[in-house]
Amino acid sequence: MAIQLGDIAPDFEAQTTEGPIRFHDWIGSGWAVLFSHPADYTPVCTTELGTVAKIKSEFDRRGVKVIALSVDGLESHKGWISDINDTQKTTVNYPIIADTDRRVSNLYGMIHPNANDTLTVRSVFVIGPDKKVKLTLTYPASTGRNFDEILRVIDSLQLTANHQVATPANWKDGEECVIVPAVSDADAKAKFPKGWKALRPYLRLTPQPNK
Repeated sequence: MAIQLGDIAPDFEAQTTEGPIRFHDWIGSGWAVLFSHPADYTPVCTTELGTVAKIKSEFDRRGVKVIALSVDGLESHKGWISDINDTQKTTVNYPIIADTDRRVSNLYGMIHPNANDTLTVRSVFVIGPDKKVKLTLTYPASTGRNFDEILRVIDSLQLTANHQVATPANWKDGEECVIVPAVSDADAKAKFPKGWKALRPYLRLTPQPNK
């Protein structure tokens, strides 16, 4: 069964390039991103792993741990990391799970039997401090992931988890937010002292409350 938003992210034990982990313990009390790959030495995934290494400080700044998964083993991972570091001009600075038996991939429903390649596992899961899945994305093998978008969504998730707002289309950190309909105008006066503009009674825009 596919994992739904709000489900508890399945816990597991696994070997990684940085040693053995139990997933929930590894996440700790913060946020995490798990992103998966069909196999080592694949071209698009090589660019993705390199990109994440280059922007890992952006995840760190948001209190988010990142971990990758591939269905190959640790020795293969080590060789691939060498290629990633060389071709992408970076240093892989986060763990990669070895999932040779596809146990984690199956646990998370990352095997896509209707794809051309039955081992296509190119999913992204954003997991909150409560260990619940906050976002899932699945990409085709031909399209590299947009990690700027993943960071944007994390900004939105962290903002909306702490304030009674939602973020509109194409929102970026620092822009106006939408006051959720559950907040009355009377309550909004106290919660949003910067005020708001009401385009409709249900559509109230306010400056981002944590800025």
